[in-house]
Amino acid sequence: MAAPILGLVETWRRRGALWLPGGNMAAPMPGIMAAPTRASWRLLGALCLQRPAIVSAALSPMEEVVARLMQQLETERSRLSDHEVRHQAEEEQLRHPKDRGDDLASSSVVLARDLEEVWEDRFQKAELSPRLTDADKNNDRTSLNRKLDSNLTLLVKQKVGDQELWLLPQMEWQSGETLRNTAERALVSFLGNRIQAKFLGNAPCGLYKYKYPRAISTEDSMGAKVFFFKALLQSSHLSKEESKADCVWVTKSEMEDYLKPEYLKQISRFVVDL
Repeated sequence: MAAPILGLVETWRRRGALWLPGGNMAAPMPGIMAAPTRASWRLLGALCLQRPAIVSAALSPMEEVVARLMQQLETERSRLSDHEVRHQAEEEQLRHPKDRGDDLASSSVVLARDLEEVWEDRFQKAELSPRLTDADKNNDRTSLNRKLDSNLTLLVKQKVGDQELWLLPQMEWQSGETLRNTAERALVSFLGNRIQAKFLGNAPCGLYKYKYPRAISTEDSMGAKVFFFKALLQSSHLSKEESKADCVWVTKSEMEDYLKPEYLKQISRFVVDL
């Protein structure tokens, strides 16, 4: 029994209590303070909202060479499609019409070669959308219609203390909600309630922790912890009027123009630009 009693005595000694003869406990002596409580952190939920690439990235010279080689191998090893089989059969009938007792050239049947001419005509008349948009030419980073071959991430300007900083959208956690609820609230607060986004799970994808300067740090609040949640933009169009804050859509390489180095280092771990 000695070990448990000694352990109990040690526990109460640390808490500032004294034991009297006979096993009675005395009140803490003046000047002996209880162990300090653990300093609390301010919790925030943040949103990493990305617009996925719309078109595939342009091929490099080496990739073009490999693509042509793979296309050649696929053509050489592939079997004929139904259209190609039909085309060969019709060409054979046109070369020897009397052998089979029919004349395809004078009939009203739509031949495979006729279909190919129609398809080729449609292709020549089609106008392909440019990869370089007006927003790219004007370097308008508030537009979603830019960098179509890259992922874009939303940054907003927020007031932190007496500074205005570019950050991922974030809000302070409120009692009764999950951290994902906080990130969803940030989405609505900055982009309106008509925006559509798909959250990728309930668990945070990243964490950024920082301590307050000594001038504003207190025993009850020593800093902040920001939990990031990733989401993909589902809306095809987002007008500037719907946005409730200064915002930009940037690639990963463009983030260094807006974010502080330490903050950028943390979010670069989960911001993907393929």
